[in-house]
Amino acid sequence: MQKATLTILGCGSALPTRKNFPSAQILEIRDKQFLIDCGEGTQIRMRQMGVKANRLGHIFISHLHGDHCFGLIGLISSFGMLNRTAELHIHAQADLEKLMETQLQYFCADLPFKVIFHPINPRKHELIFEDRSVQVFSIPLKHRVPSCGFLFEEKPRDRHIIREMIDFYNIPTWRILKIKQGEDFETDEGEIISNEQLTVAGDLPKRFAYCSDTAFSEKIIPIIEGVDCLYHEATFMETEKRRAKETYHSTARQAAEIALKANVKKLIIGHYSARYIHQNELLEEAKTVFENTVLGEDLTVYDM
Repeated sequence: MQKATLTILGCGSALPTRKNFPSAQILEIRDKQFLIDCGEGTQIRMRQMGVKANRLGHIFISHLHGDHCFGLIGLISSFGMLNRTAELHIHAQADLEKLMETQLQYFCADLPFKVIFHPINPRKHELIFEDRSVQVFSIPLKHRVPSCGFLFEEKPRDRHIIREMIDFYNIPTWRILKIKQGEDFETDEGEIISNEQLTVAGDLPKRFAYCSDTAFSEKIIPIIEGVDCLYHEATFMETEKRRAKETYHSTARQAAEIALKANVKKLIIGHYSARYIHQNELLEEAKTVFENTVLGEDLTVYDM
């Protein structure tokens, strides 16, 4: 079974540093790639990590601050030079399409693929994307401009076949898919074999929540309750709590409090202010509240 992974391309904040590029990460789940935010330098980080974007069809932009979207036009232009033909879908608030219209006309006039914008309302929690195996919901956040996070959820997987039982009842191959999806089996003699005898439960669906940028907000807790992994911004330490409040950001401790109250399995912190050279201080602060906290780092892959 393919694992769900999160690749952090950049987890810095507005000012890039030698260590951290602005926000961008790739979630790989159910054989698909989703790009979450696209700060300046996103495509450079992808090249540095050898990320192949042949399965990347959807980009989700949390809000219209430059450190979350300045990398878009460069990435789209490069896709064109690489002769991409698959459609590229961008999910963001409606103003992004207006902002990019002139750039696309000027720099990307002859793209061999379509760029399709899907407007979202960052103030509403709603389903914004769905296919056969994954669904994505918006998470309203508290920031200086309209901003939302994203909740990615796998749909339930098929049940696992018990090979010995299939052989015992001589079940034809063409029936196996329906049995994996929950059907019982009827033998030629009319005996009903229950699905529970033929299968075991599939793997539990994975859930990932991305919450950046935002001030401390307990309103998101019911939405992200129990997720396998939460990425939550931790721009400041608690000593800068006043600054965090003024700029509508969170401290590392506040991110951990959200993780604790939402009963998440793992917390990854990121979006660090450039003032913190030693980011382990942020990690230590968060771990005093929520032990299973991980320091987000550029060019790093995390298992869900």
